[in-house]
Amino acid sequence: MNSDINNSYIDMHIHTSCSDGVFSPKEAVEYALNMKLAAISITDHDSVDGIDEALNCSLQSDIEVIPGIELSSEVESESGKSEIHILGYYIDYKSEYLKESLDIFKRARYDRAVKIFERLKKNGVELKNADFINNAGNKAIGRLHFAKALIEEKFVSSVQEAFQKYLSKDKPAYVPKYSISVKEAIKLVLDSGGIPVMAHPYYAHYTDINLFKSLIDCGLMGIEAWHIKHSESVVKRFTDIAKKFNLLVTGGSDCHGPYKKESPLMGKVKVPYSVLISLKKNKKVSLQRLIYGIYKQNGFS
Repeated sequence: MNSDINNSYIDMHIHTSCSDGVFSPKEAVEYALNMKLAAISITDHDSVDGIDEALNCSLQSDIEVIPGIELSSEVESESGKSEIHILGYYIDYKSEYLKESLDIFKRARYDRAVKIFERLKKNGVELKNADFINNAGNKAIGRLHFAKALIEEKFVSSVQEAFQKYLSKDKPAYVPKYSISVKEAIKLVLDSGGIPVMAHPYYAHYTDINLFKSLIDCGLMGIEAWHIKHSESVVKRFTDIAKKFNLLVTGGSDCHGPYKKESPLMGKVKVPYSVLISLKKNKKVSLQRLIYGIYKQNGFS
């Protein structure tokens, strides 16, 4: 690791080919090294399949890899249901309980992909190459896979157009994904010994203070203040909220790797190494919660 910690940066939000990213876990680590990052976290959507490869790759290098995940969930509000993502850091990614939960997500994602394909076809968009659905294997398949397929077959010219025309809510091929409540997502991270953090709050419009309070009561431990779509003023807003509620602040690029002429976002959000130091201190708290939970499940008090 870079000996000058004060000048070191990290990226705590990276997706690989095990969900909807382009880089393999190994390639993600290699790119992080080229970007001179001190640490990264692999946070694939509803999947931990890339963590072992990334950790093994990091063993012979000067970089830390933190096991992570990004869970999709929903929250109820006066205006109805809205999607909210929870990042989990330092999870026990080999936990059978976690893997069983993620297997349910994986099967649901496949069923959803089939429905999206059929809806596209019904609306005159018949993808000739939809092998990415049946060949998904352990990947967490999502709408971004379809967006890229639509571009490749020239139905649209950009990811944004794919979503605006077909894949966003209320569009012809939109299919809601299987989702747990945000409280369940936080609990799943905690029960896996991890640190639950709200992902990209401004990007997803999670600015309701009452919502923060309710999620903190459920065990939320942090906010992703730094994000590629957060301006400096937004970063300050969420760091202030974090201080007010004694929450951790984290950050990352939400990198999905290179695509066509777009370079990877990894490392473009300057998240200080001090963020990781704070996470490490709180890792002990999460581990204590996990041990206490197992203890109670086995009838001890």
